[in-house]
Amino acid sequence: MFIEERHQAILDIIAEKGRITVGEIQEKFNVSVDSARRDLRILEEKGLLKRTHGGAIPARQVACGKPPKVTCKDIAEVKENYLEIAKKAVSMIKDNDVVFIIPATMGYFMVQNLPSDIRIRVVTNSIVMAEELRQKDNVSVILLGGAMDNRGNCYDAFAIDMIKRLRFDKAFITSACISPEFGLSIQKSQAISFWNAVIDSSKEVIGLFPTEKIGFDSIVSICPANKLNTLITDWDAPEEDLKAFDEQGINVVVVEKE
Repeated sequence: MFIEERHQAILDIIAEKGRITVGEIQEKFNVSVDSARRDLRILEEKGLLKRTHGGAIPARQVACGKPPKVTCKDIAEVKENYLEIAKKAVSMIKDNDVVFIIPATMGYFMVQNLPSDIRIRVVTNSIVMAEELRQKDNVSVILLGGAMDNRGNCYDAFAIDMIKRLRFDKAFITSACISPEFGLSIQKSQAISFWNAVIDSSKEVIGLFPTEKIGFDSIVSICPANKLNTLITDWDAPEEDLKAFDEQGINVVVVEKE
């Protein structure tokens, strides 16, 4: 197989599976680890993928597509890295904490894995999250109100005013993308004031960012990356970006693959 054919095959695998490891390249194409890493470096230099610690993920354009609607009871695919990040986030919650949990896939995983042996208060702007949380005897819920979008979330001035009247021990947040240079970013500007209000009202801000979101920029910046006190990510996250976050004073926590 010519090197160009191997490179195309690598890109095809990434397009299908969402990632590839150095080990997979070695095994599938019978090449050395150095050759596998060189293939990934060449493809990254061409802008065709992004290298991670153990392999590569797809290159992505600015402005990710609109996220799908998700509910606590109907998550079609449990991504292993999302789940492990969520479990690590849950382990940071202490008895009597007041926490904000983002209404996103990672937040739903957190809600499903909350411990039953501590009492906590959870603030949410999602009726879907609130419905799941209200079934837990050890959790008190504060639901932020306002104009609701078609995913059951409130981000408007009413919700922001409520946030300003609250204080959180910890806020668990994410966004479409995060990079050391552009910070946390999203596709639409409507929620910028909401997320900055959450950040300003929290003693500790914890970012939940899987590999797929790290090192990319969406259209609109929410805030600099160093607004996060802690960033939790997974085993495939790009080392160069993690080093840059660390240099900005962010506590970087990398979860291990089970």
